[in-house]
Amino acid sequence: MCILFFKFDPRPVSKNAYRLILAANRDEFYHRPSKSADFWDSSSEILSGLDMEEGKEGGTWLGISKKGKMAALTNYLLPMINKNAKGRGALVTNFLTSDMDSYSYLKKVALEGHLYNGFNLIAADLNTTRGDVIYYYGNKGDPEPVFLNPGVYGLSNSLLDTPWKKLQYGKQLFTDVIQHSQDLTKEDLVQELIKVMNNQEPQLPDPAIEDQGKECVLPILNKYAAICVRCPDYGTRTNTVILIDAEGHVTFTERTMLNADVDQWKTSSYQFKLQI
Repeated sequence: MCILFFKFDPRPVSKNAYRLILAANRDEFYHRPSKSADFWDSSSEILSGLDMEEGKEGGTWLGISKKGKMAALTNYLLPMINKNAKGRGALVTNFLTSDMDSYSYLKKVALEGHLYNGFNLIAADLNTTRGDVIYYYGNKGDPEPVFLNPGVYGLSNSLLDTPWKKLQYGKQLFTDVIQHSQDLTKEDLVQELIKVMNNQEPQLPDPAIEDQGKECVLPILNKYAAICVRCPDYGTRTNTVILIDAEGHVTFTERTMLNADVDQWKTSSYQFKLQI
């Protein structure tokens, strides 16, 4: 399970404004093997964390390239899943390494959507000269990729902007922070967003989550109905904030759990400029 919020404005009026502000949580079993965010190889071209679960190695939930490709994935909450379905993490890595634009890639993914358990995929082409383009596709929603107009969006484990209470609550907290983004230093903005993503207040009752997740979500509902999920062996183990300014400077900050211990965390930050 995951949750993310983002605001994008391809052509901000002020040079001090951000084209993209994204804050995301990765919720997963604490012991599932993974790599913290880093550039994949010596070329320092693509930046992401990586899933290292056997059979799913190399998949990811969120990544960005210096060529301006960015993608983010969440699972769609279902009572039952097909254990033989294709690994969803490859949907992000395949986009980051492909030459296809976001619409063409999601169009191709839509044709194969039935091969996967439920998912949502955001794909972006970030271009300082031509402007940024972002599309969304969920294999439990519209059959075609959806073009996203500039604005503020929230995505969890249902379709984009589904009014789950925790999504609406988080989106409001996120909006409250970014409204003052130009008055904050970059470091303070990142910390304020990470604070939002660690809010553990359950937003209950929420019949929409109960109806979608049914018996699989009921035992953890009071934990799962918060932005930050904290169960004994499962929950939020990574916070990520991505900032992109008007000139294409990217700041990628990841706060990730160490040793499956909710009291041990490491924060890493990467800065680079988009090459297009």
